[in-house]
Amino acid sequence: MSGFTCTKRFSLRILRPALFSPVILALSILPAAAQVFTVTPEGIDGKYLDFQPTNIAISTVPLTNHNREDLLRFLQSEQGFAMRPLPISTITLKANGPMQPNGSDYVNAIREKGLAVKAGDRVVLTDIKIEKDRILLDFNGGPEHKHKWLRHISIGMDPNMTTPVVADEQQAPSGTRITLIFPNAVPDMTGMQVEALVKPIVDFNLKTPVQAYSDTLPPALRKSILDHHVLVGMNKDMVIAALGQPKNKIRETEGQMPFEEWIYGEPPDPVQFVRINGNRVIRLEIAKVGEPPIIRTENEMGDYWNTQPKENVRIVKLGDQAPTQPGAETAPRAAPSLKNPGEKLPADSQASTPQMGPVQFPKDNPQTAGQTTTPPAQQPASQTGSQSQTSSQPKSAPAQPPADSSDQPAATSPPPQQPPPAAAPLLTAGRPAA
Repeated sequence: MSGFTCTKRFSLRILRPALFSPVILALSILPAAAQVFTVTPEGIDGKYLDFQPTNIAISTVPLTNHNREDLLRFLQSEQGFAMRPLPISTITLKANGPMQPNGSDYVNAIREKGLAVKAGDRVVLTDIKIEKDRILLDFNGGPEHKHKWLRHISIGMDPNMTTPVVADEQQAPSGTRITLIFPNAVPDMTGMQVEALVKPIVDFNLKTPVQAYSDTLPPALRKSILDHHVLVGMNKDMVIAALGQPKNKIRETEGQMPFEEWIYGEPPDPVQFVRINGNRVIRLEIAKVGEPPIIRTENEMGDYWNTQPKENVRIVKLGDQAPTQPGAETAPRAAPSLKNPGEKLPADSQASTPQMGPVQFPKDNPQTAGQTTTPPAQQPASQTGSQSQTSSQPKSAPAQPPADSSDQPAATSPPPQQPPPAAAPLLTAGRPAA
C-alpha cells in the first residue's frame, strides 16, 4: 500500500517453533471487531491543505511568437523545490486564483495516484507546452507516458513479428503536471512571472533542500532547523532537515512503549541521542566528553501542533461488516441475464413471450414425505408366464381362478407379494401342478 504508514508497529521474534504455534493460535482467535488500526498519509501534514493564491501583475496583451520562444528557452530544464507533497497527477492552477484539487481532495489524489515528491525535494521541469489559454508544465517526466498512444500502435506485415511505433517504457510515470490557466489567452509574459505564479507549489529560487523545507515552517522553527538544533516535539522530517540521516538507529522498548534511538556524531565530538516515539521526538540527550550529559524531555515546540490543522487520518476496521438489513444476505436475487441493469427489450412487453424467472425447485409431498418405496421381489420363472398372461387381460376383468381338479392335488401357491403404497396392486394367480 503505497503512500501510507501504520501508526502502530508490531514485531514478532521467533524463539522456538513450539512457542510460535501458540502465538499464531492466539492471534487467530481474536475477535474481528477489535482489529482496528489507524493509517496516516505519509508526508502529508495539515498545513498543506490550505492554499494562498498569488497576486502577480499580468499583461492583457496576447503572447507574441518571439516571447513564446524566449519563454520556452527560459523554462526548459529549470530546477526548483516542491513546497508541498506533489501527487502523480495533474494539478490545475488558475493564474492568481485557486488550485484544484485542494483541501481533502488534494489528500485523496495523493492517496489514489501516489506520491511523486515530498515537500522540499528537488524537481526538474522536463516539458513545457503552451496552448491557447494555458501552460502545461511537466515535472520529473510528468504523470503520463511520453507517447501515450503511439506505444500501442504496431506496423508490420507479419502479425506475430510487428513492432510498436514507439518503444514502450518499462518504468511507470512518477512525475507531476501543473496546468496554469489564464482567463482568456496566454498573456505576454516572461519566465520569471510564470515561476512567480507557481511559487506556492514549486519554488524556483536558488536554495538548498534544507532551506526549501524550512521555508514551509514558521520563523522560529525555521531558525532552529537552519542552526541544526533539534527540539523536543519535532517530527522525523524536521530532525532529518536539521541533522540529516542518522548513521545508527536502535529500536528499543521501555515498559510498554516502543521507541527509536537516532544517534548522531562520534566521540570525541558531541554525540546526540534523539529518541522518537511514533513521529515525535520525546527525549534528547547530548553527551560531551568530560561533561555530564544534557537531557531534555520537556516539550520545546510550544503550541505548534495545537495550532496546526489535524493530519488527515482515516480508520480502517478489519473484519466483515454486518448487513444493514437482517434479510439482506438471504433476499431473493434476480435471475441471471445478459441485459444491462434497467434495460428492456421489445419482447418484454408481449404477454406471449416467455420471461426468464427464478428456478423453481420441486417441493416434497407432505403425504409421502419420509416413506420409501421398495422394489418388488423377484418371482420364480414358473410364475412369470402366468403373470404375463394375467397382465394381458383387461384391468376391468377380474382375475380368473385356476380350474380345480379333484384327481390331482393343487400345489400351494406362494403368498402374493405386498405391492408398494404408491404403485398399482399386482394381480397374481396360483397355477395347479402338472
